[in-house]
Amino acid sequence: MEDKSNVEHLSATTRETLSSAERVSESHGVHGKEEEIKAETQHHGIAPDEEAGKSRDRNEGDSGEEKSFFSRFYQKYRPFFHITIWMVWTAWWIHGLIFHRSDNLGWLIPFLLYLAVTMRLLFFWLPVRVVWNPVRIAWKHTFRRVYDLIPSKLHKPLAAIVTVAIFLVGSLVPKESGLNTRASRAISLFGLIVMIACLYATSRNRKMIPWHSVIGGMLTQFIIAVFVLKTSVGYDIFEFISSLARTLLQFANHGVVFLTDDTVPKLPWFLIGVVPPIIFFVSLVSLLYHANILQWFIQKFGRFFFWTLRVSGAEAVVAASTPFVGQGESAMLIRPFIPHLTLAEIHQVMTCGFATISGSMLVAYIGLGLSPQALVSSCIMSIPASIAVSKLRYPETEQTLTSGNIVVPVVEEDKTTNALHAFANGTWLGLKIAGMIVTTLLCIIAFIALINGFLTWWGKYWNLTDPELTLQLILGYLMYPVAWLLGVPSQDLRATGELIGLKIISNEFLAFSALSQDEPYVNMSSRAKLIATYACCGFGNIGSLGTQMGVLSQIAPGRAGDISRVAVSALFSGVLSTLTSASVAGMLFSEDMSPVNN
Repeated sequence: MEDKSNVEHLSATTRETLSSAERVSESHGVHGKEEEIKAETQHHGIAPDEEAGKSRDRNEGDSGEEKSFFSRFYQKYRPFFHITIWMVWTAWWIHGLIFHRSDNLGWLIPFLLYLAVTMRLLFFWLPVRVVWNPVRIAWKHTFRRVYDLIPSKLHKPLAAIVTVAIFLVGSLVPKESGLNTRASRAISLFGLIVMIACLYATSRNRKMIPWHSVIGGMLTQFIIAVFVLKTSVGYDIFEFISSLARTLLQFANHGVVFLTDDTVPKLPWFLIGVVPPIIFFVSLVSLLYHANILQWFIQKFGRFFFWTLRVSGAEAVVAASTPFVGQGESAMLIRPFIPHLTLAEIHQVMTCGFATISGSMLVAYIGLGLSPQALVSSCIMSIPASIAVSKLRYPETEQTLTSGNIVVPVVEEDKTTNALHAFANGTWLGLKIAGMIVTTLLCIIAFIALINGFLTWWGKYWNLTDPELTLQLILGYLMYPVAWLLGVPSQDLRATGELIGLKIISNEFLAFSALSQDEPYVNMSSRAKLIATYACCGFGNIGSLGTQMGVLSQIAPGRAGDISRVAVSALFSGVLSTLTSASVAGMLFSEDMSPVNN
């Protein structure tokens, strides 16, 4: 029965290919299916993970045609280029260490940048296994040996107990201050428990839940939050990332000044403060994609979640890429695999898209004046959270095809001739994204005003005039319990509930815009603002449901039925993933280190 179930989820072409093999054992059938995928990925230019670096070097600046003069020159003198780059960075770091160690510039961020550049240049020439094998041996003879001494039946209970203990210590031990009471943090912890219980109660197959992925995902989410909200190192790193994002906005203003004058960037207009940075950021992303920098980073980032949370290769790539490239683009990264994904993998892919936002939207929300640290950390926290929630809600019951492989496909139609071509394509794509945002907001805001006009008129006949009956008022009361479970102060419960409801039925842009500009949201407490920022930081809304269904169905028309079957569940899981991040933020909130811009 399981073999027949697997065949049902294949595309029509694959079903015909495997029709004669239905009588063969499951492992043999899966092996044949894997060979088919390997052939298809080779057709799309996908290299095995261990050869990805070599393949990237061979294809750098090539695109299947004769290399340019600059590419040939670089390949010929690459050692000298790398040595020169390393020497320049070394001199920069030493100079900064001598002259700026004690001033406001600091030493941590320059050291991390220098370390990253050095390691990257080193691994151009040194196989990763030279460094990884000693780490693996040390792990095997220390932690793994202790793990093996524990009876297997106690692994999951002990892991759960340790995780709960870490949550309790992290949320209840810190001292109280102002609204940051142990009672409020305990409510946030209780809310997280309620959400996990709801997911378990509604799980598709409770017996097949991979508790390693669930516990590991929740623990990773909590550790990331502790690193950002409770440590000076984590705060400094995310503050540095935030300052880069703010600087990016200023660079976009230079283009606005050239097209208009120096007074226009100072105008408090959405079209001026948000749209130009989006276009500029998307063009930069296209440039990074052309240089294979983004693919390399996504692959390494995905390997971490592949190893720690034991997900398939396709799931790891999508989870790692979604906060950077967005919900639709992340699915395009695994285009050759989508027709052959299991139902649980499709559910995971869609959940990741609903649980976080993209890099271009991140820049836009920072432009609204929201906390960059909260937005960036929420995006990162949502990666393990979406994996844990999806595996709890829709566990894997089939054999996955990418269970041992982390690859980022090279799609032929996405290739660009050179950096200028990539940058030009990025500007056009950024213009389309910005145009879609502007027109969508215009129509949604107008439609909500229409609904509010009708509700206000209808409510007057019920003497509902103070406050007037509006969609926001209804959503505020519907989401009132959710806001309470997140640990929001009592005076801000309805306002926070309105923002969460507005985000789900319309989009997060409207919710963030209201949070940064409108009454009574701008006057909420710092704790409520932080929780609301985390709770709204995701694409989990009805409009995105149609977007994801359309993108995935276009990539794999034969799986349209399966995609629609899991879409609503994935939306529910994505929304809960974002809310779990808000609960964790509520558990760890402290007024002295709050990254919220009041």
